[in-house]
Amino acid sequence: MPPSDAELANEALAGSEEASRALVARYATPAVNFIFRLVRDRSLAEDLAQEGFLRVFQRLKTYDPERKFSSWFFQVLRNVTIDYLRVNRLATSSLDELTDAGFQAPEADRTSSSPERLAEQESLARAMDGALARIRPEYREVVVLRYQEGLTHPEIAEILGLPSGTVKTYLHRARKELAILLKPFA
Repeated sequence: MPPSDAELANEALAGSEEASRALVARYATPAVNFIFRLVRDRSLAEDLAQEGFLRVFQRLKTYDPERKFSSWFFQVLRNVTIDYLRVNRLATSSLDELTDAGFQAPEADRTSSSPERLAEQESLARAMDGALARIRPEYREVVVLRYQEGLTHPEIAEILGLPSGTVKTYLHRARKELAILLKPFA
């Protein structure tokens, strides 16, 4: 059975390069994906993930092994990303402006064969990425943490420093906004 995150963190803190590599291998893809959803630039997400790992290992002594490592880890990544975004603001679009501008995603062909169905799913994935990029950053964060990273409401609340009820509200509002943006694919 592979070692737990807490065990790897403890070994990395003691100086084990193997444990450090194992943590990076375990969290590299989720880290880049999480940050990418916030900054919408793969290269920037990779750079910020590297900075995030640096900060994680610098602050590893502050990790409490009684808590879930992934919650602590994503909180550190979020802080690195928020620090970057405070200095370098990203452009956002309001749903009202998009609707007024006549934004509509292409209609899906439900009678397609298997290769066409795969293309449709790819199109839907691109539409989902585009829709996520258009909702408020705080909604995007909770959606990514919940549905991409599989974290629970309390874990998300801990990472974001929000009450659990606010996390639920953000998820509800995000789903409503995403439903509007993705309605042409329904």
